[in-house]
Amino acid sequence: MFEEIDKKYVYEGDDLGAVYSKDKTIFKVWSPMADEAAVLLYHKCTDEKPYRRLPMTKKKGVWSKVAYGDLNGVYYTYQINHDGLIEETIDIYAKTAGANGAMGMVINMEETNPAGWYSYKPVTLNSYTDAVLYELHVRDFSIDPSGHFCYRGRFMGFVERGLVNDAGDPVGIDHIKDLGVTHVHLMPCFDYQTVDETDYHRPQFNWGYDPMNYNVPEGSYSTNPFNGKVRVAEFKRLIHALHSQGIGVVMDVVYNHTYATSDSCFNKTFPKYFYRQWADTEYYANGSGCGNEVATERAMVRKYIIDSLCYWATEYKIDGFRFDLMGLYDNETINLIYERLHEINPNVILYGEGWTGSDSALAYERRAMKLNARHVPHAAFFSDDFRDTIKGNNFENGDRGYVNGASGNEDYVREVMCGRVAHPQIPNLTKYAWTDTPQQTVNYVEAHDNLTLWDKLHYSNATDPTEVRIQMDKMAAAAVFLSQGIPFIQAGQEFLRSKPLPGGAYDHNSYNAPDAINSIKWNRKSEFIQVYNYYKGLIAFRKAHSALRFPTRELIGEHMHFFDKLPQRVVGFSLTGDNLCEEIVVFLNPNNYEIKLHAFGKYDVCIDGKNAGAEPLYQVEGDYTVEPYSVMVLCKNRVQ
Repeated sequence: MFEEIDKKYVYEGDDLGAVYSKDKTIFKVWSPMADEAAVLLYHKCTDEKPYRRLPMTKKKGVWSKVAYGDLNGVYYTYQINHDGLIEETIDIYAKTAGANGAMGMVINMEETNPAGWYSYKPVTLNSYTDAVLYELHVRDFSIDPSGHFCYRGRFMGFVERGLVNDAGDPVGIDHIKDLGVTHVHLMPCFDYQTVDETDYHRPQFNWGYDPMNYNVPEGSYSTNPFNGKVRVAEFKRLIHALHSQGIGVVMDVVYNHTYATSDSCFNKTFPKYFYRQWADTEYYANGSGCGNEVATERAMVRKYIIDSLCYWATEYKIDGFRFDLMGLYDNETINLIYERLHEINPNVILYGEGWTGSDSALAYERRAMKLNARHVPHAAFFSDDFRDTIKGNNFENGDRGYVNGASGNEDYVREVMCGRVAHPQIPNLTKYAWTDTPQQTVNYVEAHDNLTLWDKLHYSNATDPTEVRIQMDKMAAAAVFLSQGIPFIQAGQEFLRSKPLPGGAYDHNSYNAPDAINSIKWNRKSEFIQVYNYYKGLIAFRKAHSALRFPTRELIGEHMHFFDKLPQRVVGFSLTGDNLCEEIVVFLNPNNYEIKLHAFGKYDVCIDGKNAGAEPLYQVEGDYTVEPYSVMVLCKNRVQ
């Protein structure tokens, strides 16, 4: 049925939704099987009855109406009749909305632009591997009292400068700038469903993976969710604040499912069309594990997703997108997304989760998942191989990885540190590498899902002293930043972020937990300032050396050489072809004892178990020692 509808009624125009001008607004909605449609106009988003009803006319599946006059700030909905069932719904193309996203609002977007908005130049990426990604939740960022923000939990927290924690150390956007990341990955900022925006001063929390209106900023992050202009203007202020510091913005997007199904705005617009069903049944597929999965392969669903992403990239100047459960998208849609976004911004970065939440109705070979990575060459994937190899199984609290006590996994460490691409010294990867390029590998040991790295170490190494676990954490971070691929950390990881629960446990899934668990505790930065400085130094070293950011498998094979005959559990390699050094030598020692090595020549040490940075710490020549639970990075200058 839907295949025939796609053939007969596909619409290629770029004017769906409410197209505003001062003298008129043109409303268009695609709903080819509807019997009747109308636009309802409201003065306020809290009005119970419209002040005007405008019947629409249909042409090739698209209902339209021209409303004359200046409607800037007027709220609207569509009333759509399918076989006698009349539903009122927000426009799925709405650019902004009133409280709780029930009504769209006609808006003059030019009025929402901050001063200097058009002066922004995108962050340049010669390769995805140049990026350093920093995952952050808007509310977490500024809600904790230790940050002393005025706009706690709001978009506007990002415009606040000069803030310090109780010990006087910088917090907020100044902290992010000082850390040195290239891109802030914002967890969902579109309008999601389960936080009540009419009571937004009451403490409420959700990660935001419960989508409602994809083209509308989340109202609970604004200072006034009842005015649709405010959320737009303030989200732009957030983006502009980061851009002004030379930091790109990645938006976490969740087009794979919606929170509601039968009563979602998509089903009210065109029942069943936007969601997959199991073959020859009326039952919704549930590959998201959230009740439905979006049918990305259908023509007007694919168009909607691409239109939405292009809208964020143009209107809001978003620099990249992270796709939740990317395995639920079909390969062709992801490839088309890249083509369109690359035309808008050649520096755009795309990455996502290379799996599904449950079994999907989409054929396995069509899924944009990690094992099909070669079919979507411009999308990167989170490397759960890296994560579990370095710190242990993500879903087993006590399981250990390379840095916290596992034995015999040195080969796996080599595999993940070379970007999981085929390497001449690792025969296993010739057969089992899931990608041909390090630009598809996102290396991480912590994200919003599951335990933080520090909490994982509490479970897996409960009897080890705090000082030892700190060294393990720093080793894990070093593995992330010294590997080929794209480094990714969660906000607060740089000062041992923790999510403790009452009673001594730690939260594995804090998607709706209170602020007391989720908020960034800015005083921890001062408590663990040596850890912060170490992360900062690792980032600075990575950004300074091109040999850590090779864009191709061939360059890695040519310039990354692993050492053999090293002490048990020690991994070491050298890198050549660097922009600054003749050779970079890296050793990782996860043992509880020091190891003795020999340098053939004079080397600068830039990273050891205590300190890290782009500048030399000291020099070694001849015999030297790598301390327990530590990394050592040596550089040989081209001119000695």
